[in-house]
Amino acid sequence: MAILDKVFQAAVNFNASDIHVTPGEPFIIRRLGKLVKMKSAPLTGNQTQQVVYEILSEAQKDRLLSDQQLDFAVDREALGRFRGSAMLHNNGLSAVFRSIPKTIPGLADLGMPPIVEKVLDNHQGLILVTGATGQGKSTTLAAMIDHINTHRAHHILTVEDPIEFVHPIKKGVVNQRQLGKDTRSYGNALKAALREDPDVIMIGELRDLETISLAISAAETGHLVLGTLATASAPKTVDRIIDAYPPTEQNQIRTMLSEALRTVITQRLVPGKDKQKMEVAVEVLIGTLPMANLIRDGKTFQIPSMMQTAKNVGMQIMDESILALLQADKISAADAQAQANDPKRFQVFVDKANRSAS
Repeated sequence: MAILDKVFQAAVNFNASDIHVTPGEPFIIRRLGKLVKMKSAPLTGNQTQQVVYEILSEAQKDRLLSDQQLDFAVDREALGRFRGSAMLHNNGLSAVFRSIPKTIPGLADLGMPPIVEKVLDNHQGLILVTGATGQGKSTTLAAMIDHINTHRAHHILTVEDPIEFVHPIKKGVVNQRQLGKDTRSYGNALKAALREDPDVIMIGELRDLETISLAISAAETGHLVLGTLATASAPKTVDRIIDAYPPTEQNQIRTMLSEALRTVITQRLVPGKDKQKMEVAVEVLIGTLPMANLIRDGKTFQIPSMMQTAKNVGMQIMDESILALLQADKISAADAQAQANDPKRFQVFVDKANRSAS
């Protein structure tokens, strides 16, 4: 058994999201958003290299040395999968592993509002899951793909870096391609995808202009495209896509995006009050006709106001979701305020909690 297998087991037992392996430190896990040092001796540079190399193939070791970094996945049948990222730095070699559950959770299990299932009934268009790093975007995306795979006989094609959740055969056909192993780049895979009869295309990350352009084109040509972006809010996601293009092309992309965009789901993980798990707060933008008009006309600064007044179609802003979690007693007032876009809105709840504690 590899040394890291024992660390993986401990991380799963503690419900940790990440494992850090770095010289000069013991093994470190991230639990409820905070780093916790495990009760093990600090690792030397040689020990760090040994435990990481122990789970890599020879080809992966060669790629790590040549690229000075490596993204990969580790599959452990009893525990699930772990997304690894190794890098060379001034003190040697470090690696971080993200824990991926053995089973794909349902959308309701994740805390997604009912509107998310409804938007997946679309047969074409662009659905984006956004949020900062480590906020569970990949898990939500996997739950969406599983929902489609369970309810519709579709050909689902994914492009990932690396493959995280492995989707079983259900109603549809799911073909998963991994960068560096099954395809050279997102662009390379997406260009080929349009000739491979997909109904649904899932893109692990819209990381550059080429990938964004191909995703919007695929959405316009009759495919349902799902992807992620590392943006902090739904309105900022729209601006980020438009700003990725040269100024001379931005008017055209506003029109294309306004027609293709179906939903932006922005999520933020907040430590649960029970100290056992993270709760998800969700912001939802729906691509209604009035919303499309704002995007096309370059009035994205009005998007938050429209989201607040269009609750009847399933839209909600982040602070409303955080407030709902607080009122349901799932999170503390202090954590709600720390995660809110408008912390002042939650001061009254913090003051009340402080008075109760004193």
